[in-house]
This record gives sequence, C-alpha cells and structure tokens, in this order.
Amino acid sequence: MLAHLMEWLNLGVRWIHMIVGVAWIGASFYFVWLENNLNRSNPREGLSGDLWAIHGGGIYHLEKYKLAPPTMPENLHWFKWEAYSTWLSGVALLCVVFYANPTLYLLAPGSSLSGAEGVHIGLGSLFVGWFIYSFLCDSPLGKRPALLGVVLFVLLVAAAYGFSKIFSGRGAYLHVGAIMGTIMVGNVFRIIMPAQRALVAAIAENRTPDPSLPAKGLLRSRHNNYFTLPVLFIMISNHFPSTYGSEYNWLILAGIALLAVLVRHYFNTRHDSHRFAWTLPVAALGMLCLAYVTGPAQPPAKIVYQPLPGTAVGGHRADEKPPEPVAPPAQAEPAKVAGADFSKVHDVIQQRCSVCHSATPTSQLFSVAPAGVMFDTPEQIQQQAPRIKAQAITAPIMPLGNITQMTQQERDLVGAWIDQGAHIN
Repeated sequence: MLAHLMEWLNLGVRWIHMIVGVAWIGASFYFVWLENNLNRSNPREGLSGDLWAIHGGGIYHLEKYKLAPPTMPENLHWFKWEAYSTWLSGVALLCVVFYANPTLYLLAPGSSLSGAEGVHIGLGSLFVGWFIYSFLCDSPLGKRPALLGVVLFVLLVAAAYGFSKIFSGRGAYLHVGAIMGTIMVGNVFRIIMPAQRALVAAIAENRTPDPSLPAKGLLRSRHNNYFTLPVLFIMISNHFPSTYGSEYNWLILAGIALLAVLVRHYFNTRHDSHRFAWTLPVAALGMLCLAYVTGPAQPPAKIVYQPLPGTAVGGHRADEKPPEPVAPPAQAEPAKVAGADFSKVHDVIQQRCSVCHSATPTSQLFSVAPAGVMFDTPEQIQQQAPRIKAQAITAPIMPLGNITQMTQQERDLVGAWIDQGAHIN
C-alpha cells in the first residue's frame, strides 16, 4: 500500500510541477518575445514601444513605458507565483523521488556516502549554486554578459561532473537542473520582484524611479530565458537512459545544454536579423553527433520474435475460447530451450529484474510493474530485449540502485545473449 501511495504522490507532485512550470516558462518566452518585437519607431511620449497582436478572436494593443505611467493603474498583474510554485513543487518532487529513498534513486550504486550525506549534498548544492551565481553577477564580471555566460556554463559542467561521481545518472542530471531552477527562482525573488516593487513605490511616492533596477531585472530575466531549454531537457531526460546512463553523462548534458542555448539565442535575436540562423542546423547536426557517439559499439543480431501468448497480454487468439480469469503466476517456468544460454539468462532476469517487472511484483517499491514492463514469460523477456540491452547492459542503470546486486558477469551474459539474437528456443 505504501508503494501505491508513493506512486500517486509522485504523480500528483510531478503533474503540479509540470503545470506551473509550463505557466512560468510560457510567460518567460512570451515577455522576451514581446520585448524583442516592440515597435520602437516614433513611439508616443513616455513609451519605449508598442505592439499590436491578434489571438483567440481578439485584437490586443500593448504598450511599454520607458519607466512607468504617470499614475499607476488600479489593477496591476504581477508574474511571480508561477516561478515560486515551480520551484516549490520541484523541491517536493526531489524529496518524493530521490530523498525519500536516497540509497536507491539518488546515490550511485556502491557509493560510500550514506543516504543522509547524499541528501545534504543535494540540498546544499542548490543554495551554494545560487550564491555563487549571484556573486558573479554582482562582480565586475556581471558587466560582461558573454564572458559571464561562459563562466557559468563551465561551472555548471563542473557541477555535472562532480555529481556524476557520487550520484546516479538521473540524480546527477536532476540536481544540475535543480541548481538552474533555484538560480531562476532566486532571480525572480531576489532581483526581479524587488526591482518591480521599487518601481511601483517610486511612482506612488512621486519620485523618479531608478532606471538601473529595471535594467538589472531585465538582465536576470534574460538569464532565466536562456536556462529554460536546458532545464526542459533535464526534466524529460529520465526517459532517455543513453544520456544520463552513459559513462560520459556529464559531457552529454553539457553538449545538449550548449545546443539548447544556441537555439534559444536564435529565437531571442531573430527579430533583429537572421545572422544567427546558422545555430539551428548546427544544433541539429550536434544532436545527430551525440546520438551517434552514444550508440552501442555494434548492433546486436536480428531478433526473431516469438509471438506473445494470449495470457501474456491478457488476451486470446481469435480461434480460442477466452480463458477464465486467473491470478497471474508470481514467476513463470523457464522455457524448454535447446542449450543452456537462455536458461541461464532466464534465471538472471527472474532473480535480478522480475522482483519489480512482473504482473505481481515482490518488491515493496512497486505495486505494479514499472512502465508496464514484465518479464514473467520467455516471450516477454525476448520482446523487451532491446530495452534490457539499453538500460541494463549499455547503460547499466537497471536494476535501480542495483538493489538486487546484479553482477557484471550477469550483465555480460545477458548482453551476449541479446547480441546473438535473443533466441528462446
């Protein structure tokens, strides 16, 4: 029951995080686009530009003041809770997924760190990352945006490398993303919102607003904008083990983040000219190169799949009478195969994998098979052979935290069986 409740808690928190994250990132993209597309030719007095737009059957006219209108409107919309909610739900998700069971999900298999030490490092890195970033922005380096960007990139890559040595691949990626998310929300909470409050207060007190504060807020807002695409990749990276499961996962993350920044830069500057249009084909080529270098050394032999029996998928063949509902077996008997190879592989799968990946998991972590992947029958094992190769052999990220103590010899055995065609009879 606890595993079931944790699964639904994970679902709820993850869904909230996605919803508020979309709202925050969408607002960020929109306002950067708006700033870049203002009509600045001959604006009215006091304005820096305006823009006409049509959406949803209506026509809108937006104006931006150089500093502020003579009097403040009665209703002024603030954009802050999207950022705060995204960060709070993100930290909650870290707690549910990684910190609730750090030895399984957070730490690298065989790590000498305790679970508590891993959690402290993870949480501490969020705040250390923010303070280093803020210090650099307030230093003379902050007046040289391009150089500051290079320094920040190098530091984040260094963090990814360090995390990859103590955390699991997923844990390393998510903590780099969490540092970036903390920087982004810190910019909103510590820089952007105070600048906006100071602007509103100056107008209310009939003082001339300090123009440096909005400029500083705009700079941090642009930083947030460039962070968004790398953070979005990290949010979905747990579905792609060839990235976080690689021996060089930190380098892959650096490459994808750099390509994402190039793409974002094009969209941030295309209003002015298309001189950065080259970033799009370069990014596409870069992704192809990363896909190539992270691929298996050699393709396995072609697998001749055996049809799944009806009971394996809960169905029946058209010429058969539907079977009576029965409880699925805890563990299927090995197939009668010629030779010993598959029987040994079957034993390994049953001992190391089927505790979770079964119609009736015996692990306390899951009430149903994760991702619906089951290894109860030889046919099911064969059908999942490419997935087994990707996640247990090429990138040894399964079993989770190697909780069932799968040995390298067992991985080699399963890998050789798949490379030879994954025959089960």
